[in-house]
Amino acid sequence: MVRLPAVYIMANKTRGTLYTGVTSNLPGRVWQHKNRITRGFSARYNLHLLVFFETADTMRAAIEREKQIKSGSRRRKIRLIENMNPDWRDLYRFVSD
Repeated sequence: MVRLPAVYIMANKTRGTLYTGVTSNLPGRVWQHKNRITRGFSARYNLHLLVFFETADTMRAAIEREKQIKSGSRRRKIRLIENMNPDWRDLYRFVSD
């Protein structure tokens, strides 16, 4: 399996609860969110829609981008999502194996 660093945002519905994360295996990580494999925030709020993602050249770059996104306001996160995905569609089919 090829590892590709990525930062992503999960949601439970359009303009709903948001979760920003980073991973080196986006398809696998999103699958975990969708199937509530890990207990915690994303499972509690049923964050099952991949609404935004960006790939990076290195894990360090992906982590820095995650920090940048997390430090921004909710309004900025929504703007980021809607610039890439105005209809808040689940993007999982674009990253799944």
